Amino acid sequence: MTKRAESKYKINRRLGVNLWGRAKSPISKREYGPGQHGQRRKQKPTDFGIQLMAKQKLKGYYGNIGEKQFRKYYEEAVRRKGDTSENLIELLERRLDAVIYRLKLAMTPFAARQFVNHGHVTVNGKRVNIPSYLVRDNDVIEVKEKSKQLVCVLDAAQSGERDVPEYLEVDHRQMKGRYLRAPKLSDVPYPVQMEPNLVVEFYSR
Repeated sequence: MTKRAESKYKINRRLGVNLWGRAKSPISKREYGPGQHGQRRKQKPTDFGIQLMAKQKLKGYYGNIGEKQFRKYYEEAVRRKGDTSENLIELLERRLDAVIYRLKLAMTPFAARQFVNHGHVTVNGKRVNIPSYLVRDNDVIEVKEKSKQLVCVLDAAQSGERDVPEYLEVDHRQMKGRYLRAPKLSDVPYPVQMEPNLVVEFYSR
């Protein structure tokens, strides 16, 4: 498992976008890249650079997924029938840590990954501690009884930063949710524009 050593908000500054739409993001105050050369004038990006940026945005949004794992999602998306870019989004949105984040049971994708890793979550009554576990339609995701009163869970559930999308249903009193169906790209509430078609172009070069 790769360890993410850099600050997650440096991802925002490097990409120049508020990736998770959070008020505390430093991009709101400093709209230039991190480091001593961050304020240099940017050159016009090449087609490769635009595709790479689209890939980095999508990887970063889901908790900075490692390159090896992300490429596997692309390969699986190609293998499946239908539109590859839509398939890629579906696979990412089926990740258990992404579902926990979408259900507002964690404040950030990084917190959701840690929450799953530490064994606080069950799927259909069975404990699952693998963040990349792919949830299926109608699976029931629940916070373990002992973990339901954790401050981080209660804060996330009460947060007004974002809404739970229509392809999920949640009961925050029971800290339980259900994965209803696979979303289309247009269903996913990204705070910034995601371009999975450019990610597909990047890998299919």
